[in-house]
Amino acid sequence: MGSFGVKESRKAFEGLGGSSPDKLFGGLPTPCYILDEAMLRRNGEILAGVAKRTGCRILLAQKAFSNYDLYPVISPYLDGTEASGLYESRLGAEEMPEKEVHVFCAAYREEEFDELLRYADHIVFNSPSQLDRFGFRAKKAGKSIGLRINPECSTQEGHAIYDPCAPGSRLGTTRAQWDEKMTLELTELLDGLHFHTLCEQDSDALETTLKAVAERFGDILPRMKWLNFGGGHHITRPGYDIVRLERCIRSAQERWNLRVYLEPGEACALYAGYLAAHVLDVLQNGETQIAVLNTSAACHMPDVLEMPYRPPLYGAKEPGELPFTVRLCGSTCLAGDVIGDYSFDRPLREGDLLLFGDMAIYTMCKNNTFNGMPLPEIFVFDNNRKLHCLRKFEYMDFKQRLGRLL
Repeated sequence: MGSFGVKESRKAFEGLGGSSPDKLFGGLPTPCYILDEAMLRRNGEILAGVAKRTGCRILLAQKAFSNYDLYPVISPYLDGTEASGLYESRLGAEEMPEKEVHVFCAAYREEEFDELLRYADHIVFNSPSQLDRFGFRAKKAGKSIGLRINPECSTQEGHAIYDPCAPGSRLGTTRAQWDEKMTLELTELLDGLHFHTLCEQDSDALETTLKAVAERFGDILPRMKWLNFGGGHHITRPGYDIVRLERCIRSAQERWNLRVYLEPGEACALYAGYLAAHVLDVLQNGETQIAVLNTSAACHMPDVLEMPYRPPLYGAKEPGELPFTVRLCGSTCLAGDVIGDYSFDRPLREGDLLLFGDMAIYTMCKNNTFNGMPLPEIFVFDNNRKLHCLRKFEYMDFKQRLGRLL
């Protein structure tokens, strides 16, 4: 996830159709997530268009969005799911049963691997040693086998935590590691190669990466049946260069005579969700006005602290743009539980409803109950602009996470 400017902030609330959050969501218990079916379909149509025009296949990276009740909404636009391990593989197989299930894990566990073979169609290994340990068994089970490569081409700026090409990275096999460890027998196991180097980037970064892939692994690719471009492609963001993306896809397909896969997560659910919260208290500390909310960056939108970034907020602007600048904070004991500084056209008051945008991705799949914070309820805003409660969390959901089932 990344920082948003004014243009992106407006896009984050397009699904509201011009109605105010108070009118649409004022009666909901907060904090709560709201998933927007119309925006999911809009993203799906964009992705399906890329697939149709190029012949590539596009997968949902479930690490970003795994609300499987909404899979029937997005499944018609996709070719399958991408998983990071056993549980996500099983989820994809159960909830998109007619689609492909791909899995990549930095290291597979012996005690899980046989079960994983029941669900996954494509299995990508991270290293020659993992390929040697599990690849023959997977091949015998009829799976398509891949190896993640590291083209050693960093295109990230300012987010080292998301750069798999950083020096010393554990993710992907470099050409030096390939030359040292990949025997002919291991190479013959492979059906494809996989790289994942991007994070919320445009197709110019992909174009740069593909040049590095060709330079380091171009002699190997003609022997492959497929090449997976990984995720991090912000395809559904306004201004994304889809023409360049499609040119990259066609170039790879024609040059190496293989099928191309993409596995976006954010692009599938970008701008397709909200987090509603209420103001609990407003206080002043020196020059800083602070509003304490009944939500939490640490618990309900962890990437705000991990990335870090400042999520879009309906009706608010950059600090200083409007007359009243306020620091929005969570209600946990963590001193750094700060969502960000925003400006408003009037002072915030206790009981005000705030609506954060772009909250479908990396929120529900990463949230937690630190401090005993309740998990937000989940609602669906359907195509008829009706609200339905998808999931309600209570005390026992918190208690039973860390103890015996009662």
